Amino acid sequence: MRIIRNAMTLGLVAGLGFAGAVAQAAADPILTRKAIMSSVGAAAGLGGGMMKGEIAYTPAAGKAAIATMRAASLSFGSFFPAGSDTGDSDAAATIWSDAEGFATELDKYSAATASAAAASGKSGPADLDAFKAAFGPVLGTCKSCHETYRKQN
Repeated sequence: MRIIRNAMTLGLVAGLGFAGAVAQAAADPILTRKAIMSSVGAAAGLGGGMMKGEIAYTPAAGKAAIATMRAASLSFGSFFPAGSDTGDSDAAATIWSDAEGFATELDKYSAATASAAAASGKSGPADLDAFKAAFGPVLGTCKSCHETYRKQN
């Protein structure tokens, strides 16, 4: 029960942190996209942990991970205006030199999160297998985008 409560708390904190950080960072696109990616990272950690069996799966925690990813997909692409390619950012220059390709990746992410949200229903995916089927493609789009549009460390 403690693991479930901790997973649900992580989802809630990630969501609230996302909302608060975005509100504070609205004037700074780099800070805003870093805040959004922080929430995406938390959701990926929660979802990945459940998929690997490191965190006990619950429908509510699954729903939280999916909802966080969906929220990010609806706004993330808006925070890459011209001139925001410098500064403390993990965004690769390819985002601006291949804007069409980046937009295609964002569309894939949005479509995957929309499908996951629809599959999760009101209460979240019923079991771990349903969660994996919904969330796996979302993580796949993250990986695909990072391969080209994120600086490699």
